Amino acid sequence: MNETISRFKRSKYFGYALLFGLALFFWAFFKILSPHNFGTSKLMANYLQTSIQYAVGGCGFYFIVVMGLFDMSIGANIVLSSLVGVLLSRQFGYYGLIFGCLLCGTLIGSFNGFLYTRLRIPSMIVTVGLMLVLESVAAYVVKLDPAGFPGKLTDPNILAFNHAPWNYIVAVSAFLLMAFILRFTKLGTYFNAIGSNEFVAKAMGINVEKYKFIGFVLLHFFVGIMALLTVSYGKGVLAVTGMESMGRNFKPLMGTFFGVAFKKYGMPVSAIVIGEFIITLIFNGLVALNVPTTINDFVTGAVLLIIVTLTNRGARGSVVK
Repeated sequence: MNETISRFKRSKYFGYALLFGLALFFWAFFKILSPHNFGTSKLMANYLQTSIQYAVGGCGFYFIVVMGLFDMSIGANIVLSSLVGVLLSRQFGYYGLIFGCLLCGTLIGSFNGFLYTRLRIPSMIVTVGLMLVLESVAAYVVKLDPAGFPGKLTDPNILAFNHAPWNYIVAVSAFLLMAFILRFTKLGTYFNAIGSNEFVAKAMGINVEKYKFIGFVLLHFFVGIMALLTVSYGKGVLAVTGMESMGRNFKPLMGTFFGVAFKKYGMPVSAIVIGEFIITLIFNGLVALNVPTTINDFVTGAVLLIIVTLTNRGARGSVVK
C-alpha cells in the first residue's frame, strides 16, 4: 500500500492533481469573496485567453531556464516583433503579420545566442544590454509605420488571432511543438544534462555552446508566437525605453517556474499552461477584490514562491544552482 502511494506521488497524475487542485482552490476562494466580479463563464474565457498567451512565452523560456540561463530581453523582443509584424501587415496582410513576428523573434534569438556563446559572459548581462538595443530599435520602427497607429492592427480583416478558434490553434500548436521537442528529440535530454552539470555534459561529448545557442533561438521563436498573439488581442503595443519593456518578462517566467518545478513529474508543458492559468486566476481575483496593484504583485509573487518551494525543495546537502 505504501509503495503504491509512493509511486503515485512520483507520477504525472499526482502532478496533475496538484495543479488542478490549486486551480480549483483559487477559483473557489475568489468566487466566494467576489461572486459577481470573478469567475463567470465570460470572465473565465478571458482568463484562459490571457493565460495561453503568457504560456507560449513560458514554454520558450523553459528551454534556457532549465539550462540555468536567463534572458532579460524577452519583453523588448515582444515589443519589437509586434511592431515589425504590424508594419509588414500593412502591405502583406496575414503573411506579413505572421512572418514579421516569427522571423523577427527568431533572428533576435539567434543574435542573443551568438553573442552569449561568443562573449562568454553571464547571460543576464548580455541580454540586459540587448534589451536596451532592442528598445531603441523599436522606437525607430515606430517612425516607419505610415498608418499612424504603430503597434496596433487597424485592418479588421486580419484579426482572426484575437479570438477563438485561431488564438487557441496557434497556442496549442506551440504547446505541441514544445512537447515534441522535449519528448522526441535529443534537445530536451541535452538541455536537462547541461542544466544538471555542464562539465559532465561536456565530458559526455555534448556540444554545450551549440545547444545553448539553440536554446536561445527556440526561446525567441516562441516569443515571436507570443508577440503574434499579443498584438492580435487588439490593445496595441507601444515602444518604450529605459528598460520599461522588462515588465513583460515576468508573467511568462512565472509559467516557466511551474514547468521547472513540475519537471520531476514528467509534465513541464502541462505545468506551464496550467500554472499560467493559476497565476491569472490569482491576479484577476485580487483585481476583483479591488486590491491595489502593489499588493496584488506582492501576493501573486509570494504565492508563486510558496508553490514552487513546496513542490521543488532540494534534498538536504544537495547543490542548488
